[in-house]
Amino acid sequence: MSSQQNPQQKEPANNGQPERFNPKVLLIFLVIISAIIGLWFAQPGAGSNHERLTISELVQAVKDGQIEPGDGVMKPDPSLGEAGYIVAGKMLNPKYDANLSDASVPEKVQFSAEGRLLEKDFDLVRAVLIESRRSTAFQDILISFLPFLLIIGLLYFLFVRQLKSAGKGAMSFGKSKAKMLTRDKDSLTFKDVAGCDEAKEEVSEVVDFLKDPKKFQRIGGRIPKGVLMVGPPGTGKTLLAKAVAGEAEVPFFSISGSDFVEMFVGVGAARVRDMFEQGRKNAPCIVFIDEIDAVGRQRGAGVGGGNDEREQTLNSLLVEMDGFDGHEGVIIIAATNRPDVLDSALLRPGRFDRQVTIDLPDLNGRHEILLVHAKKIALSEEVNLEHVARNTPGFSGADLANLLNEGALIAARYDKDAVEMNDLDEARDKISFGRERRKLMDDEDRKITAYHEAGHALIQAVVDDGHLPVHKVTIIPRGQSLGSTMFMPKKDLLNHSKRRLLNQICTGMGGRSAEEIVMGDITSGASGDIRMVTSTARHMVCDWGMTDLGPIAFGESQNHAYMGTMGAGSNNFSEETAQKIDKKIYDIVQEQYLRSLEILKEHRAALDVMAEALLEHETIDGVHVLEILEHGEMRSPIIKREIIEPEPEPDEDSDDEVSKQTEEDDDTGGLAGEEAPAPSPA
Repeated sequence: MSSQQNPQQKEPANNGQPERFNPKVLLIFLVIISAIIGLWFAQPGAGSNHERLTISELVQAVKDGQIEPGDGVMKPDPSLGEAGYIVAGKMLNPKYDANLSDASVPEKVQFSAEGRLLEKDFDLVRAVLIESRRSTAFQDILISFLPFLLIIGLLYFLFVRQLKSAGKGAMSFGKSKAKMLTRDKDSLTFKDVAGCDEAKEEVSEVVDFLKDPKKFQRIGGRIPKGVLMVGPPGTGKTLLAKAVAGEAEVPFFSISGSDFVEMFVGVGAARVRDMFEQGRKNAPCIVFIDEIDAVGRQRGAGVGGGNDEREQTLNSLLVEMDGFDGHEGVIIIAATNRPDVLDSALLRPGRFDRQVTIDLPDLNGRHEILLVHAKKIALSEEVNLEHVARNTPGFSGADLANLLNEGALIAARYDKDAVEMNDLDEARDKISFGRERRKLMDDEDRKITAYHEAGHALIQAVVDDGHLPVHKVTIIPRGQSLGSTMFMPKKDLLNHSKRRLLNQICTGMGGRSAEEIVMGDITSGASGDIRMVTSTARHMVCDWGMTDLGPIAFGESQNHAYMGTMGAGSNNFSEETAQKIDKKIYDIVQEQYLRSLEILKEHRAALDVMAEALLEHETIDGVHVLEILEHGEMRSPIIKREIIEPEPEPDEDSDDEVSKQTEEDDDTGGLAGEEAPAPSPA
């Protein structure tokens, strides 16, 4: 099998994307341009440092001895008439004086002359000048048309050859844009992919079949014709496909679903056929289609009944996949994060036989992903990637890679040699909650924001059972909000209990309750909180059956516009039931709002202390919230990080004190502590 693969792997240039510019073509361009310039300057009289003479002046110069024997050439030219000649050469410069040493004045200058040479002067001139033989008619025609031929050749290499080499000629719109990846170029393997062991195991079966098909055929097994990788964005679907290309010793074609879409009708279907034709020629091989939802959406969907061009492309894809037999050895691997919009005919057995789900990584998966990406980052010895993985639930592989990169950028801002835990902590807050914005606020707005965020933090600290402690509270604007109360779950949230959902709604209404208690008025700052708690309450009533309406799902007909069925159905419940649903949602939110008022009134002193701390320090950690709630004051120090400005002489003593404080306060919360992110009240 390997002997058959070697000649196939020598043809990536025919199927892959060629270079934008060929050096050989550039060399040809230079030769053509040089030839044109040479022809121009080779003409008699070309250049600026020469003398133009008449035939009589030429004869007189010969008589005066200004032209030495052998310094000129006379060439007959029939276009000048009978006895017509073109003469060119060197003559003594009339301005030259041997007694004056002026280097700027040459001794001889170029001259040219053309016209009819009289018979009486012919012998005199020929005795000094060299007579060139008469050119043939073919030579004259060739010399006349040579510049035009060179220009035509230049245009040919500039346009025609380049378009053909790029596979984008005038008649090549239907050619596939699939690129062949080689093992030397794409060195990713399964070792470089972490956090999706089950997906790697399923995909590795495809690689094993291509390497040793008899292993499966011996017992009558048939490898799936197509493998569809499904998962949220950033989970590593495309990365896993590249790893397959690195592991498989067969040709690997990669193409995006959007590459089938073109402005010309029928191009998409033609490219599908050409892609599969390339696969047949290089079988056994793997064809990877990224973002297949761009071409494989459900037929007949959308306003107006669908898109004919896209449906033609999909039909061609369905026919080609179904037309394969088991001996062709062409396996299709596709990736998408929208499997719900794919056509059902595409997912049936015989086409995409197997669906591989690549979900968000769990704790162990996140740790393995961090270990892979941390190889390129200079981390300090105090960095514990296991704690980082524990404090980043819900992060995808791309998010974790971005976390380490942002941590490196933050460490560089502070002029560090290695990334520390507090750098990763700040990077996580930036990714999860947005970047800090130094927005100018007056004292009234800062006070409202401080009490608003203190209300959220205080209620969460009271009602939390330890699974979602307060991580940080700040009145520095982040993202679109004027302040933020950050919570950091201690584990991956796989289920939502009714009690925790009610606590979540109560915490969400804490900001509005604090404004009402302290200010005696309410503001629009709680708009985002209101939308969040209303959505949570609606899910509790309509989707999760957490009210006395019973375990009934309401609103199943709430279809999505991208499925093309928006407005096609109606609610599957009566108006009376709709009123009951609205009443239950209102009761849940109102009950938790009154509960938040009672909690804040009971802990009013702690609320004031927390708000004053926010006004003074702008940001406090979760451990400070617990200290204020239990002791009425903050006992742990607050460490502020300031961006180091380029100064000539930085204060080394202050930097040492800050670093010592950071080491002593390792367990205050967030990524820098032993616990994540703060000690549980329990």
